[in-house]
Amino acid sequence: MPAISMKVNGQMMSGEAEPRTLLVEFIRNTLGLTGTHVGCDTSQCGACVVHVNGKAIKSCTALAVACDGAEVTTIEGLAKNGKLHPMQEAFREHHGLQCGYCTPGMIMSAVDMVKRKGKKLDEETIRAELDGNICRCTGYHNIVAAVKAGAEAM
Repeated sequence: MPAISMKVNGQMMSGEAEPRTLLVEFIRNTLGLTGTHVGCDTSQCGACVVHVNGKAIKSCTALAVACDGAEVTTIEGLAKNGKLHPMQEAFREHHGLQCGYCTPGMIMSAVDMVKRKGKKLDEETIRAELDGNICRCTGYHNIVAAVKAGAEAM
């Protein structure tokens, strides 16, 4: 099995993985970071979103070997020194979650959205940008409010 090394949440990490191993499986099963969720395995739900080299991707469609040497940020890497990232805090404050399964992917997508679109986001933009993230619990109203507040706080 090939050895894979990558910088994950600011730390160099490595492990072995078969060439067909998905990045989400490598993150969860090899590195033990379980905040990134496996939802649909078909790139539809967005529960597995992480940042690779600064860009949001669905880790269920990326091979771990293709990310060898990359810089990866997972939901665990957003909080710093015990303090939640502004987007995480906004989801907490605005109750942008219910069961919480989609939340890591929603937050990672939202942080990427702010980096690309800026801090002033309207509801239409937020809803369009979260099109690839599915929540089956909340109805999105509180998620949109959380993203808007989180963007302003970033």
